[in-house]
Amino acid sequence: MSNTIIDTNFNFPNQKSVYKGKVREVYNINDEMLVMIATDRLSAFDVVMPKGIPYKGQILNQIATSMMKATEDLVPNWLLATPDPNVAIGHLCEPFKVEMVIRGYLSGHAAREYKAGKRLLCGVTMPEGMKENDKFPQPIITPATKAEMGDHDEDISREDILARGIVSEEDYLVLEDYTRKLFQRGTEIAASRGLILVDTKYEFGKTKAGKIVLIDEIHTPDSSRYFYKAGYQERQDQGESQKQLSKEFVRQWLIANGFQGLEGQTVPEMSDAYIETVSERYIELYENIMGETFVKADVTNIQKRIAEKVRSYLSH
Repeated sequence: MSNTIIDTNFNFPNQKSVYKGKVREVYNINDEMLVMIATDRLSAFDVVMPKGIPYKGQILNQIATSMMKATEDLVPNWLLATPDPNVAIGHLCEPFKVEMVIRGYLSGHAAREYKAGKRLLCGVTMPEGMKENDKFPQPIITPATKAEMGDHDEDISREDILARGIVSEEDYLVLEDYTRKLFQRGTEIAASRGLILVDTKYEFGKTKAGKIVLIDEIHTPDSSRYFYKAGYQERQDQGESQKQLSKEFVRQWLIANGFQGLEGQTVPEMSDAYIETVSERYIELYENIMGETFVKADVTNIQKRIAEKVRSYLSH
């Protein structure tokens, strides 16, 4: 289990700063490029678990980067290179302060709001008479803004985004257009692999030249919800829950073990055997989403491997 990457402390040529997120570490190179390292950290309920999940970083990075390549004909993105299975290198961008969430189905947060009697989500009307996991007549865009305080994103309407000047109207129209195009392509890719892309989120930024590009991850099990297509309608007709392909299984295990990220709660002990099963589930996610066999990278010394590959790329 020691062969995971939990934390990095690299010092690359022309490195200006490093930002450490919940699962990714981002190195600023000369205010021009970002080196994004996907660690094996696992986050749930806004809490990072004490142990890493073998191959998780590689899995998320490879899904995100290959999905960017599969959509770059529609929407430009920040990516320049993937010199290592855990690494993405791209243009430094100024991120927009909104996440573009798009939903094809009444699931998750939208379903909870609907159940509570709300029919308006982020200024978008949800039709009457729907049940959880039903398909919307048209996908709906329900943006979220990063909260000033705390870790939770907040729902926001298009009208509020424009009124508060968070994004200009001209730029926002581009974000909406890109979001719909990406979701349509993601839906087609998922369908070709026997899956349904239920909902997802996209993040965008502006390059120094003022070009709007897709940044961060795309169509990964951490940023998206997938259902299996086979049996979807039967389960809906019978009022059964859908078979999901996301990290929901981790949340369910934590809840069953008395943890939901609330004050005073302790993260339950994850045995090596349990961590092994989580790693296997992530590999299963990869193979279903990508439609190919997962090839494990050499993990004898991940830190050394990453350092050498990144330095080699930066020196060219």
